[in-house]
Amino acid sequence: MSVTLLIIIVTCVVSIAAFRNQQLLERSLFWPYYVKRNNEWWRFITCGFIHADYMHLAFNMITLYFFGRIAETYIFPRLEFVLFYVLALVASNLYSYFRHKDNFDYRALGASGAVSAVVFAFIILAPWEKIIIFVIGVPAILYGVFYLGYSAYMSRKGYDNIGHDAHLWGGVFGIVYTLALRPELGRLFLEQLLHFRS
Repeated sequence: MSVTLLIIIVTCVVSIAAFRNQQLLERSLFWPYYVKRNNEWWRFITCGFIHADYMHLAFNMITLYFFGRIAETYIFPRLEFVLFYVLALVASNLYSYFRHKDNFDYRALGASGAVSAVVFAFIILAPWEKIIIFVIGVPAILYGVFYLGYSAYMSRKGYDNIGHDAHLWGGVFGIVYTLALRPELGRLFLEQLLHFRS
């Protein structure tokens, strides 16, 4: 069994259990106020294994399934991928922690920060591969530029209930970590950008 599939199974089991168990949900949320005051540092990781509803869960896990298998096969073999994923959960929430550590009302949940990191690792690997958005294929590099720009813009606006900070910083982490551990992929990335073939 692939590590990606194992992460998906664990996430689905924990998320579905949390749908029915308010105490589990509240103990797992990313809640910076309690992280700071009660040293509940596990929340940086547990929040990635719970979701708001079935649609939220399905979107993240389907995305992880397609991109995680590629990242696990070509970039981070097995245990390296687990480390990458867990560190991405932490890194994608760091900005929100410092921004909201004194805000009792701020809470977040979901794997989208780590999933963003996985998607951007894929973009480094294959920038001209198509990513399907609403049945339209968009080159991965163009999707990535738009996604980071949109996430940064929406993070500043801050009027919806979506974790744009986690999306943005998860994506940034995916790029930085991938290039740091696999610098040869940086050279490959630049070569692919310069030698685009339709």
